Amino acid sequence: MTERHHLLVHGGTFAAVDDGGDISGVRGGSSPDGLFVRDARHLSRWQLTVDGAVPEALTPVADGDTARCVLVPRGGRNEPPAYTLFREQAVAEGAFVEALRVTSNRPTPTTVRIAVTADADFTDQFELRSDYRTYAKNGVVRQRQVLDDGVEFSYRRGEWRSCTTVTSEPAPDGVEETGTGARRLVWALDLEPHGSAELALRVAARPHGAAHTPSVPASPAAANERLLALEGEFAQGVPFPTGWPELAAACARGLSDLAVLQVPARGPDGEELRVPAAGVPWFLTLLGRDALLTSLFALPYRPQLAAATLPALAATQAVEVGADTVAQPGKIVHEVRHGELAHFGQVPYGRYYGSVDATPLFLVLLGAYTEQTGDASLARRLESNARAAIGWMLDHGGLTSRGYLVYRADGGGLANQNWKDSPGAMCSADGSRPSGPVMAAGAQGYAYDALRRTAHLARTVWGDEVYAALLEQAAADLRDRFQRDFWMSEHAFPALALDGDGRHVDALASDAGHLLWSGLLDKEYGELVGRRLLEPDFFSGWGVRTLASGQSAYHPLSYHRGSVWPHDNALITLGLARYGLHDEARTVAHGLVDAATAAGHRLPEVLAGYDRETHAEPVPYPHACVRESRSAAAPLALLTAVGGA
Repeated sequence: MTERHHLLVHGGTFAAVDDGGDISGVRGGSSPDGLFVRDARHLSRWQLTVDGAVPEALTPVADGDTARCVLVPRGGRNEPPAYTLFREQAVAEGAFVEALRVTSNRPTPTTVRIAVTADADFTDQFELRSDYRTYAKNGVVRQRQVLDDGVEFSYRRGEWRSCTTVTSEPAPDGVEETGTGARRLVWALDLEPHGSAELALRVAARPHGAAHTPSVPASPAAANERLLALEGEFAQGVPFPTGWPELAAACARGLSDLAVLQVPARGPDGEELRVPAAGVPWFLTLLGRDALLTSLFALPYRPQLAAATLPALAATQAVEVGADTVAQPGKIVHEVRHGELAHFGQVPYGRYYGSVDATPLFLVLLGAYTEQTGDASLARRLESNARAAIGWMLDHGGLTSRGYLVYRADGGGLANQNWKDSPGAMCSADGSRPSGPVMAAGAQGYAYDALRRTAHLARTVWGDEVYAALLEQAAADLRDRFQRDFWMSEHAFPALALDGDGRHVDALASDAGHLLWSGLLDKEYGELVGRRLLEPDFFSGWGVRTLASGQSAYHPLSYHRGSVWPHDNALITLGLARYGLHDEARTVAHGLVDAATAAGHRLPEVLAGYDRETHAEPVPYPHACVRESRSAAAPLALLTAVGGA
């Protein structure tokens, strides 16, 4: 089987199936297949056979919220298919449903034997990654129970419990053992001449800690109705630009994706919330930085994302030091996981705080939300959380002792803890990596904006003039220090970072555009940076590269050293507009919208950095998330930056 998987997503549930609608359960590769809920695989096999043989796809599954394909038994030109199978699949929260129609192509009555081999291995997503790690799982008990209308798979490890139930209508004629732990549901269907028969299969996943039993739709059509209603409600009232239909289509596509990428979370008082997940397949969970940027991009159009994200992150804010999780008082969480390995402490990501920038971005969003909506109640409710976040920036974050936000590599987690978090992302132009503590440029811009916005809240909402003045002075001092220490005169451009000794990490990188978004640079410096980002070594025609070409470190197919990230470019476009570089902002926006148009109006997580002049279509990055919340919200940021131009 190839790695070509089709993703069906609804909230915290997604399924990845192949061209024929099957799930093989193979491990490794860039994308897992299966049905996943709360970081666990609740279907690891789902394979259809007809008369004992696997059919072939006459019409393979196409992209969409419902997986539809047409299958036939394998044969030759002189052996036309005896049957045609019409397969339709969809997901809902905690559920997977399939409708299968078998149509005879024969003029006489016939009986066809249909079988679906199903299994649930309950594997944690971290076990499926291609990093060759293994995890001990002692005392595991697996059970399979035959039901009147299907089979139930259960998994137990200590207090951990998970369950997957497969049922069908009509009930199977039998449930067979396979010798592998999987079970085979079989039906003998009698077909009239050119007649049809239908099967309805339903899968209910009950992960550990689930608050509710899933409501399984009656059919894929019913599941699709739920999705369409959700997507339509979420997009309603957004003023799409009439003069730029391609941007309007990208905004509509992005809003549809955002509607289904919202996952459950809880606020400080235990209230149920829906927050934007980072993306599928690997990050269908709350990531602080991703949720904050997504909410910021969508803020003028869908402020309810910010209204949920802020209390959800406040509820998970660190209150003590945790060496294994990089937690420190006041720090905003980087990643929240609900899987078995996180539960038993075998990975640190249950609540993991390895992010230098989620904390200032939390403050930026709180201030922006209050300003955008005029609603000060959230700022009042989260005052203690905001003050704790400021406390972290000044204390553990390093602003007071080092003058900048600083991070150190986490041996058990992330080496880099800014948005470019892959191992080699923070580098000099020659590709060498900094040693010791790192002070990333973009994070300093976020800190500057956070100090200023929180000062405004202190003055206008909390009535604390002394605190406001202190934060304003801290912001002004940070701006002066940054332009003195980070500016590389020989390049007329800021360094990507400073190393532990204060030396320039001198790669020319897109992070400089984040400084425009934050307003950290003086006007003269900002205009120099903005125009430099549109030079051919930076701008590919589809967007600004993470690293300018021509440097030894550049690679067009690396994750962060030459690729093009839509959310990165959305921040750059907002920054260009902030500094009055409107022509440059429109140039970047048009490149991104053209890239979206070439891919069905959807922006992926990341694109390769190849130049548009030599590659007329955008080249995909091979391991990108297909649906990613920051990229889905990026067209809304473009709309804010350039309107319908």
